[in-house]
Amino acid sequence: MVYAADGLGWTIVRRVWRVLYAFGATLLLWCYFLGAGIGFVVVLYLPLAVVSRNRERCFQRVNWLFFRGFLGLVRCLFPMHGWQIDEDVCRVRSAILICNHVSYLDPLILIALFSRQKTIVKTRFFSFPVFGWLLRMSGYIPSTTGGRFSTMMVEQMEKMEEFLANGGILFVFPEGTRQRQRAPAVFQKGAFKIARLCKAPLVVIRIQGSDALFAPSRFMFSTAGHEPVSVHIVGRIEPDYSAKNVSAVRLQQMAVRLLEDTEHKSAGCAQSNVPPELP
Repeated sequence: MVYAADGLGWTIVRRVWRVLYAFGATLLLWCYFLGAGIGFVVVLYLPLAVVSRNRERCFQRVNWLFFRGFLGLVRCLFPMHGWQIDEDVCRVRSAILICNHVSYLDPLILIALFSRQKTIVKTRFFSFPVFGWLLRMSGYIPSTTGGRFSTMMVEQMEKMEEFLANGGILFVFPEGTRQRQRAPAVFQKGAFKIARLCKAPLVVIRIQGSDALFAPSRFMFSTAGHEPVSVHIVGRIEPDYSAKNVSAVRLQQMAVRLLEDTEHKSAGCAQSNVPPELP
């Protein structure tokens, strides 16, 4: 009885410690996000907006530096979640990245991997003070074509082919929002229309484990579990755009199939690791 009580007591202590640690680490990360964010605006973004000849490129690089610092702090505070970043992902250039979306961390991870990056952002964010200005100066793209940001979208589309040709990366979450289920949801066609318009290759990548570290609809980062955060290439789509049968729908189907095949393989591996039941 005494041993059982001691064991229960230590279990409670460990759980309380995990909650307190997760809360304190999360506050520290929010302090970095807000404090360093204000510092970056004053020290880097504002001066660059005045003196830089290529504001988009400079702002994208500062975004890259900011989120590399943020995710470096995340890795230090939560070492129980390992990180497995495929080196081939970091070498991708002049392409459109198609990615699944399971956590708020996903776009931050991709910004931290590429110094020249653009993405499609919900249009309402462009109306936010300061944050909306940073999005516009970085050359990010509003998600809807209507309203007062329609001109901005047209301008970005006109520059997209040159941006990609010069080594830039456009990463897109065609599911449109975070998905709690592992299988890919219905894809929106916008990214595939851009690929066809710019005759750009598509690289399909998959992020896993970011939802275990920072789950949707949660305030705190998690210390529970040891699932690593991984980013790896699922496949590449490099069609002959001169062919008549290359459409946005066709590209969309190919990307969905690549992600679904990877999901099935992952599920099969997980099942194979489960020991059989005794008769």
